[in-house]
Amino acid sequence: MSRLTAPDPSDVRTARDANGGAPPSTPRPGRAGDGWPSAPAPAPATGGRAAAAPTSAAVAPLIQARNVSVYYGRHEAIKKVSVDIPEHSVVAFIGPSGCGKSTFLRSINRLNDLIPGCRVTGEMLVGGTDVYDPRQDMVTLRREIGLVFQKPNPFPKSIYDNVAYGPRLQGIKRRADLDPLVEDCLRKAAIWDETKDRLHQSALGLSGGQQQRLCIARALATKPRILLMDEPCSALDPIATRKIEDLIGGLKSSYTIVMVTHNMQQAARVSDRTAFFYLGSLIEYDRTSEIFTNPSNQQTNDYVTGRFG
Repeated sequence: MSRLTAPDPSDVRTARDANGGAPPSTPRPGRAGDGWPSAPAPAPATGGRAAAAPTSAAVAPLIQARNVSVYYGRHEAIKKVSVDIPEHSVVAFIGPSGCGKSTFLRSINRLNDLIPGCRVTGEMLVGGTDVYDPRQDMVTLRREIGLVFQKPNPFPKSIYDNVAYGPRLQGIKRRADLDPLVEDCLRKAAIWDETKDRLHQSALGLSGGQQQRLCIARALATKPRILLMDEPCSALDPIATRKIEDLIGGLKSSYTIVMVTHNMQQAARVSDRTAFFYLGSLIEYDRTSEIFTNPSNQQTNDYVTGRFG
């Protein structure tokens, strides 16, 4: 699979960090004081308690955010967030509505570029390459970072053509090449058995849960390294939700998955690490078991125990 490349010098980045995106040295915040619920200082890059110092053999995280801020006009929606996301893991973003979870998720593959007046500062590194580098090739970026939206959005095409759409844009035209690729993606998305006899029927005839799994298969067809999911189960019933959660668990051996969810039980079930956002700041980022059983920040504890949000 191709690495992120940067062949286009004419592409101008919306904004750059004034200090060159240097990594922060902010210590992890402790328990909140009487100022709650005002927004606290941002959390550190890696989160976690007293982590052992990295060795020379340590592998760099696949995704590294360094002092990332996102502005809509003058409004700072994301406030100097720093976080490291390991490869082949599931990371969940939780927090109340409007806290910046989806905005930060979309900043990973620059989908916020499509919003007028939006600008980004800081560094967002994927595989060591800053995705906001002015020379970044957007086609390569979007191929390596897939996105599944909140509501299923299949194309008004056949099931087969939905999955084959991305590969065809990449130049794969021969049926002998497309057939096994489509089947493989539908199998990975756990929907092959339900669709193998109706591949050339409209995808709009599928149920909501089936459509969402088809959208996951479509995202996998471009062979991404990272799969972003923005509340993928919010419009689904409990049975369809369970299938998506089982699918996420099976995919993490091959992909790095970052998901936004309002369902804290879902985050506890499927994620390896959890990040809690509040008012645009990253409050705490740690192993999921720690976030839900022994959080180090009082605001996190209040949220996961249902005291607000």
